[in-house]
Amino acid sequence: MALSIESADTTAPRSASTRRRPSEAFLSRHEVALGNGRARVHTAPAAQLATRPGKRGKATPMESFFKTLKVGRIYQVHYETRAEARLDIVDWIEGYYNRERLHTSIGFLTPVDYEAALIAA
Repeated sequence: MALSIESADTTAPRSASTRRRPSEAFLSRHEVALGNGRARVHTAPAAQLATRPGKRGKATPMESFFKTLKVGRIYQVHYETRAEARLDIVDWIEGYYNRERLHTSIGFLTPVDYEAALIAA
């Protein structure tokens, strides 16, 4: 009996992906690359981020934020340590990105002004 598309088991790829486990060598290499010993590996299938041409994807807002962060701050400053970079990036986000920069997605307001308008309404 030949299998047709209608009778094919569609759970096979899903169950195969949940049975796979990364090797210990793979985990330790990536934990070192991440700089911590608590890296978590998700074995569930990843959500598909691709969309149709001309449509915004789920990752688009974060890609836009990271581009703004890199161009606006990271490429402008040389950091000696990760701790220095972390502090400076947090200061940039809290001081400029949330309080001064106008965001087109919220009607050319700053996030602080937008939240205040929501609370007042």
